[in-house]
Amino acid sequence: MGRAEVVQKRQKAAIMALRVAALLATAAATIVMALNKETRTFVVGTVGTTPVTASVTAKFQHTPANVFFVIANAMASNHNLMMIGSDLFGLEFKGFKLPLVAVLDMLNAALLSAGVHGAAFMAQLAKNGNSHARWNEICDNFQGYCNRGGVAILAAYVGLLLRSASPWCPL
Repeated sequence: MGRAEVVQKRQKAAIMALRVAALLATAAATIVMALNKETRTFVVGTVGTTPVTASVTAKFQHTPANVFFVIANAMASNHNLMMIGSDLFGLEFKGFKLPLVAVLDMLNAALLSAGVHGAAFMAQLAKNGNSHARWNEICDNFQGYCNRGGVAILAAYVGLLLRSASPWCPL
């Protein structure tokens, strides 16, 4: 085996390792955000000496940006899984593999970037609120929900970084 073949084999292994790591990160982000839910019970008043309570639930489905985040991460995970399968089973697309993979990788990186940045914006709004729009912060009441959302966003950023580290997608 010549030197060029060894370098090519190592490069292929490095790309495969990056894809597997990106798959794990985006899949973790998808699962954590999709299962993110917290219910709290608040006292809203009293009737005599009996407190009147209301249960409020925070779910990822309540925010369209978080729904898009879950969909984008699931699609990026699926894309990485298909590319790993394509590399493992040696599927060729009659000379179109390199341009096809490059275009699909860039599209998925853009989709993942849009999803994670939208969710990060909503997380900032949930943490700090917006006094001009009179939106109160919710993270002081739903700390577990916000912490799990932050972990999902961090995992998605790691997946985006690993996804972008691949030589096929120069971001």
